[in-house]
Amino acid sequence: MAASPHTLSSRLLTGWGGGCIWYLERRATRESPRRFLHLLRNVNQQWVTFQHFNFLRRMYVTQLNRSLKQQIKPKPEPAESPFLEKTSLDETKTEICEMRPLVPPSLSLSRKPSEKALMELEPTSVIEGSRALGKETKEEKQWKEMKLRADDLPGILARLSKIKLTALVVSTTSAGFALAPVPFDWSCFLLTFVGTGLASCAANSINQFFEVPFDSNMNRTKNRPLVRGQISPLLAVSFATCCAVPGVALLTWGVNPLTGALGLFNIFLYTCCYTPLKRVSIANTWVGAVVGAIPPVMGWTAATGSLDAGACLLGGILYSWQFPHFNALSWGLREDYSRGGYCMMSVTHPALCRRVALRHCLALLAMCAAAPALDVTTWTFPVIALPINLYISYLGFRFYRDADRKSSRKLFFCSLWHLPLLLLLMLTCKRRAREEGVEAPQS
Repeated sequence: MAASPHTLSSRLLTGWGGGCIWYLERRATRESPRRFLHLLRNVNQQWVTFQHFNFLRRMYVTQLNRSLKQQIKPKPEPAESPFLEKTSLDETKTEICEMRPLVPPSLSLSRKPSEKALMELEPTSVIEGSRALGKETKEEKQWKEMKLRADDLPGILARLSKIKLTALVVSTTSAGFALAPVPFDWSCFLLTFVGTGLASCAANSINQFFEVPFDSNMNRTKNRPLVRGQISPLLAVSFATCCAVPGVALLTWGVNPLTGALGLFNIFLYTCCYTPLKRVSIANTWVGAVVGAIPPVMGWTAATGSLDAGACLLGGILYSWQFPHFNALSWGLREDYSRGGYCMMSVTHPALCRRVALRHCLALLAMCAAAPALDVTTWTFPVIALPINLYISYLGFRFYRDADRKSSRKLFFCSLWHLPLLLLLMLTCKRRAREEGVEAPQS
């Protein structure tokens, strides 16, 4: 029986040192690594050279580690795309199981194929199956045009027209109509209500049509219908036209020409001045405030047929209210606006943004105090409106001083309930001077 090389090399060493080496070699092939190191520590004072230790280490690695196999770490599955349809686990397993037992037609079904043939067929079937799956996945990842269904159209058009902003415009117009010191005419009110709503839908739709390339860069606006391709630009422009023409016609011939002219001017100001100015200058905020101040003036002119001090007062209140509202909102969206390329005060002039918001919070106090002097409300109104005006002024000061997201968020949410409550207080304290003057001669 032939002896192993390491056994022969140990026999060449004579004496007590060679016996120790031979003993260590035999124990190294049977004991665990800890036992092996323990034995080396016990004989560390004997004449064992570095070459002997190197030989024992190589022998131990080659003989004892043969049973160790490299474990393959499974490859993590790629994350599913949100645009692909999710398939169930059962369907996937069924497809894989159906792909593996591929047998060529040349083999007879009666006789069982040999193991060698199966081993040759298995890699081929796996490759073909993976190619089929890759082809299907590639086809699914390709861009597909979204089909517009009739059930989804009302919701898409509502988002295209910014239905919440349109509701705010219509409510301020209704407040201006109700605050006018004349008898309430329901037919005129309904025409004003519908005409203003259609004009607002048209302006908002055209605004989204112009801002598609920039809205796609902002998290706040990237899910708008035109950005996602839910409707075509032609359909959006057609919808805006179908809203603008009857809206302006209702305001002009159904109410009065002054209100129709204001509605048409507001559409032009919002779409042709405010929208392009957002990428040029911070003056867009002041132009946008004028756009938001016109609807209550339209409600006043629809009821009275004239522009007087009361209409200007309502427009001034809405004009000043928009600065704390929008400046606080844009403060939390500075990253979004800068990513979209918009020139906003909160991005380019943050100190001016906070200063203007505080200034117009204080201006609300002055305009509410001027309401009874202009015969719009009684003197009770500035007194009962003082607490909410002081509170929004305090939040405006906190926003000016702290300049953080927390203070801006508080000011923004306060502005959401401040305006409706202020208009409601004005309605409760409304002065009916002209109505009383009309009834006096009849009596």
